Amino acid sequence: MRGLILAVLMASAVPAAAWAEPADVATSVAATAARTEANVKLDASRKPAEMLAFLGLEKGMRVLDMFGANQYWAEIIAPAVGPDGFVMVWQPNQFLNDKRRATFGEFAARQKNVLLINSPFEAPAVGTGAYDFALMNLDYHDVYWESADRKIPRMEPDAWLKRLYDAMKPGGVVGIIDHAAAPGGDTRAVVEKLHRIDPAVVKADFQRAGFVLEAESDLLKNPADDHSLNVFDEKIRGQTDRFVLKFRKAQ
Repeated sequence: MRGLILAVLMASAVPAAAWAEPADVATSVAATAARTEANVKLDASRKPAEMLAFLGLEKGMRVLDMFGANQYWAEIIAPAVGPDGFVMVWQPNQFLNDKRRATFGEFAARQKNVLLINSPFEAPAVGTGAYDFALMNLDYHDVYWESADRKIPRMEPDAWLKRLYDAMKPGGVVGIIDHAAAPGGDTRAVVEKLHRIDPAVVKADFQRAGFVLEAESDLLKNPADDHSLNVFDEKIRGQTDRFVLKFRKAQ
């Protein structure tokens, strides 16, 4: 079924960067009755309207929402891209349970242009040449993480990113938001200890995969965060210094 859905998306795709009308994100954000209360509370720390304007979300786009089963971005993006657009939410098997799947199913029954797919974390099955826009919020660092308890094996970022690169249409945009780490250090050790990543590592990874860094934003920067605390520490949770990178797949 998942393969059929992805095939339909690719068959109906039009070239990326063909859009001309910005998505009406502000209206989606303001429609709090259609969003979960927990997600609305995250708006102050995520600034979704400003973020999606910076990344260039347009009406009609086919969107890949990576690690998005909590619905946060899908609740905003799906109505904003309109009926000609679509949001495919990919969630790793390791982070998906029956309750979350059922909750998402209720959301998808109301919002017809959104769908949840899943596969192992280490093998994201997201199709080929299917998306104009992708977003990964606070999760890329986990490609450097491994956990026996969560059944997450050691992954090689280059191989993992090749799947994302292949999934994007020529000209497609990928937005990366993550918790900033201090420069230097062993990336895997830093991720294991702090769940942070040096933005220079992310830039190098994506550029090696073939993406072009188009822009950066200080929208979520927090100079008060000295990068020394684990992101789940209550002293900094929800207030971490975050970097925002906009990559594009060459035409």
